[in-house]
Amino acid sequence: MPGTNRIAFGLIDPKGSFLDGKTAVYLAPTPRDRARGPFPAPADSLLVRPPYRSRGAAEEDAEIAAIYSTQVRLPRAGRYAALMLTQTAQGALGAPTQITVAKRTPVPARGEPAPRVATDTLASAGGSIKAIDTRDPPDDMHDLDLRDVVGRRPVALLFATPALCESRVCGPVTDIAQQLKADYRDRVAFIHQEVYRDNDPRKGLRPPLEAFGLRSEPWLFTIDRDGRVAARLEGSFGLGAFRRALDAALR
Repeated sequence: MPGTNRIAFGLIDPKGSFLDGKTAVYLAPTPRDRARGPFPAPADSLLVRPPYRSRGAAEEDAEIAAIYSTQVRLPRAGRYAALMLTQTAQGALGAPTQITVAKRTPVPARGEPAPRVATDTLASAGGSIKAIDTRDPPDDMHDLDLRDVVGRRPVALLFATPALCESRVCGPVTDIAQQLKADYRDRVAFIHQEVYRDNDPRKGLRPPLEAFGLRSEPWLFTIDRDGRVAARLEGSFGLGAFRRALDAALR
């Protein structure tokens, strides 16, 4: 939507290796127009400590070991031309792309009430963890139902499907959630919600995603103790962004 938007992305070089360097974003209405920028986009690590790494974990030599992101004001709906520019030892490398800003979205925004929807739990799945978690090994964020805790305590609700993710970052962000749960365990309720019915993309999205108006993955919502969205992150995000979202729910 028009307003301040988070732009997040990963960068790899022509050989398929992760690009690590000072990075900024430039934006223009079209590729021919004068660009605004630079908007600094610092890297945010996807790497977690070994005890929290799954089989889909980000590693130091992975294609995407960190996520670059920045906050930019986009005043109107429509398309924007974007250039991501990284300084490397061999010189500057640029990656052009397009960004589309929708006029409106059904996804609850910061400050709006979070939908009071039931999320899958180990109990609702009859004890079958594989029915509600594609991570290998499964995480331990399936004990609480959002409907039972929203409005009573801060919540971190992660929509992610580690084994079926189109963006390849569901595994790493779920690992991040697992690690941060250990740090915030007494202050925030952590919930991991799988994306597809019966873990089959052909069967469509699970009801909680429909309730939140989601059509992609992963998504993170942190919800304050009053039941309002404190922060939301779409797509790729690292440890720093996740931690800031948690802290927003605790204010």
